Amino acid sequence: MARADLLLDIVRAGAQGDQMLFRKSLEALVAEERAKQHHILADRLASHLQPNGGGFHPQPLPGRRNGQAPDLFFEVDPRRRLTDLILPQVVVGACTELVEEHRRADLLRAHNLEPRHRVLVAGPPGNGKTTLAEALASELAVPLLVVRYESVIASYLGETAVRLSQLFEQVRTQRCVLFFDEFDVVGKERGDIHETGEIKRVVSSLLLQVDALPTYVVAVTATNHPELLDRAVWRRFQLRLGLPAPALAQVQEWFRRFEERLGVKLGVAPSTIAKRLRGLSFAEVEQFGLDVQRRYVLSLPDANLRRIVEERLQQWAQRYGLAKADDEGVRA
Repeated sequence: MARADLLLDIVRAGAQGDQMLFRKSLEALVAEERAKQHHILADRLASHLQPNGGGFHPQPLPGRRNGQAPDLFFEVDPRRRLTDLILPQVVVGACTELVEEHRRADLLRAHNLEPRHRVLVAGPPGNGKTTLAEALASELAVPLLVVRYESVIASYLGETAVRLSQLFEQVRTQRCVLFFDEFDVVGKERGDIHETGEIKRVVSSLLLQVDALPTYVVAVTATNHPELLDRAVWRRFQLRLGLPAPALAQVQEWFRRFEERLGVKLGVAPSTIAKRLRGLSFAEVEQFGLDVQRRYVLSLPDANLRRIVEERLQQWAQRYGLAKADDEGVRA
């Protein structure tokens, strides 16, 4: 059964001739029916979003197109949960609240409130911005749609703004997390004297499109260079989260969990490994863990995990110029 408030809004829009309210309510109804796997009904409803109720052709996801239109995004099946990530406590709290707001959106709407749905994540590369977007999609049980800049950004004057409009048009009728990685590519400061008028028009168009997104589309944007973002961009986002480089205790916790997943003691204390890898990002720490795991599997059944870890630590120290920590914490 469709939400009563949407049906009432559609009836009200028809009675008052309010095209904006009609379109917004119908888009929300289409998204709700798609979420229920009622695709035929959703497509029939969506056909009325076009003038005269015709000419609408549902936009399939990339990989299922006929090659005529550029793939403006690709879909990722989210697998990681928030509990899988090692995050600052303030980020965990903010994300948990966001998920609760969407799960209990009906209660909020009963009080004329909407869940927050615009998130800006900033921090150095390799520390979990993309993974956080995936985890949010997983918690909300919706697809993660990742914007393809090579398709969105065009060389012809005005075409980038048009493609951005097409992108937002395609995602408005489904519940999803829409992820913009390296958001500074399209959200640059308009006051930058080195940028062209075209960039300024793109940013203006982008801000209008973000403002118009329905709340069931959660827009997550990530940037390594928050200082490059237009000041108006910051105001658009209800949640602004920072993901700094991992602290020593966070890396230690990562290796404690890694040891549990592996099901065998590493032979070197997680605290010692964390000290030896001080200064690496989470992405690099994860690559180190995979490096150890590969050598361990290939050395079975006579694998000496402690020796493997020590060899990897020495190699990584040479590769990244890491300082060697003291030997306390080494387990027999």
